[in-house]
Amino acid sequence: MSKKDAEVAEVVIIGGGQAGIAMSEHLQERGVPHVVLEKDRVAEAWRTKRWDSLVANGPAWHDKFPTQDFEHTHPDAFATKDEVADYFQTLVERRGLPVRTGVSVTTVSERAGAPGFRVETDAGDIDARYVVAATGPFQKPNIPAVIPASAGLTQMHSSSYRNPAQLDDGAVLVVGAGSSGVQIAAEIQKSGRKVYLAVGPHDRPPRAYRNRDFCWWLGVLGKWDLAAPPVGADHVTIAVSGAEGGHTVDFRDLAASGITLLGRAEAYADGKLQVRDDLATNIARGDENYLSLLREADEYVERNGLDLPEEPEAHLLGPDPDCVSNPVLELDLAEANVSTVIWATGFGVDYSWLQVDGVLNERGWPVQQRGVTPVPGLYFLGLPWLSRRGSSFIWGVWHDAKYLADQIEIQRMYRDYAPSEPAVLEPAGLAGT
Repeated sequence: MSKKDAEVAEVVIIGGGQAGIAMSEHLQERGVPHVVLEKDRVAEAWRTKRWDSLVANGPAWHDKFPTQDFEHTHPDAFATKDEVADYFQTLVERRGLPVRTGVSVTTVSERAGAPGFRVETDAGDIDARYVVAATGPFQKPNIPAVIPASAGLTQMHSSSYRNPAQLDDGAVLVVGAGSSGVQIAAEIQKSGRKVYLAVGPHDRPPRAYRNRDFCWWLGVLGKWDLAAPPVGADHVTIAVSGAEGGHTVDFRDLAASGITLLGRAEAYADGKLQVRDDLATNIARGDENYLSLLREADEYVERNGLDLPEEPEAHLLGPDPDCVSNPVLELDLAEANVSTVIWATGFGVDYSWLQVDGVLNERGWPVQQRGVTPVPGLYFLGLPWLSRRGSSFIWGVWHDAKYLADQIEIQRMYRDYAPSEPAVLEPAGLAGT
């Protein structure tokens, strides 16, 4: 298709995951013509970029769109990754959303001398008045430059891990103790391997307390709707798990299972990993985060006169394990028989296809407020803290998409406005003469 033969679409949504589908659902509800472009299949990341045993970290009654329930998952259970992918595929089919799969976007640029944007794809070009970048926060695996390739170890990101059987013989070092890191470390340890887990700063909410899931507590306590993260906590790791029916993550339990906890991995030299002396501090701060939520929950129950069972034992913490009291500050990887390092260290963004000035900062992150950029007609969706703490979660992105759909509808109103002929009024005092 030549440039002059470009297809015309009012709104192009880039990305067919939870963000793009949420945006499409809201635009369809408003009757706004649009198309969703997805380079793979609907919700592909849930299908092929997660480990085999992954489940959602929130219960099915919570981690969903308000417009559709999970068909085959109990409301209080945690959907498997395949159930989540099927959930979105079912929604697309049931609503008849205009999703085009197998279409890769190569460039988005502003149209010269005309409003809107040129969206170039491997299936042809599209001219769009509005573009929503809904590719999400998990675009580029982040592997810190700590252990060089010359160390002779197998190193992979958590997005490449599938199950223990794929790993080389030997011990495993997992770096990063958020939801992914702790679940992967526990699974590998249960397979019979020795595991080392590097633990950084984290939040550690209870899985459930007083017969309510932590998702419920964060909701009624107003924490999901926090508009901005605490200072210095933009990317605080959350250690929570829905695995095996869901349980509270306690690093003491992981240590008791045989996992050796370490502080943050800092440097590497001569076959040895240098470990920061911050393990006790990181665990203590996570404990305080856990206990503070219990205290707030207790106050909420008392203030509102709720009949929820007390759990005094939840406030009791066991003694620190030896690996915390006597931390390992240098790990000889060969001596420890470590053959594999799994980096559960999060993701970065990749907007190399977005050739529009003024919408990315020096780090390549979007310049936006609630998803609205300085360039009229260009929007972002699905990013952490886009509008609130819950923005990157399934239910949270649905509400952010609703806001952006409202903004597009408002801009369409301005675009379509045309002044009518002014009424001719008689001068005051002449009426009736």
